[in-house]
Amino acid sequence: MSDPVSSIRNLGPAYEESCKRAGIYSAQELRDLGADEAYGRLLQSGSKPHFIGYYVLVMALQGRPWNDCKGEEKKALRKRFDAIVAASYDKGRSEFEAALDAIGVIEKRR
Repeated sequence: MSDPVSSIRNLGPAYEESCKRAGIYSAQELRDLGADEAYGRLLQSGSKPHFIGYYVLVMALQGRPWNDCKGEEKKALRKRFDAIVAASYDKGRSEFEAALDAIGVIEKRR
């Protein structure tokens, strides 16, 4: 059996549940996807964007404390976060519509 998402430092049961909703079931799957792809999937599955949640994920996948992100690195991560949100989060769509979009039934709103 593979290790759960919550086996990664800084990621607890709530993050693990969010990952499951996004179709990410193990720590290895999360590592293989990487932070940006995984966070995009979290947003597409209904999670609301939150910068701290994103950089906690980045730090966790690097094996660093969640609050280790500072200065220029944090600014660069903010730009990546904004790009992921722009590409993956549709605040005008209901969770039901987002689910239909995820399975390819309806198109993403612009």
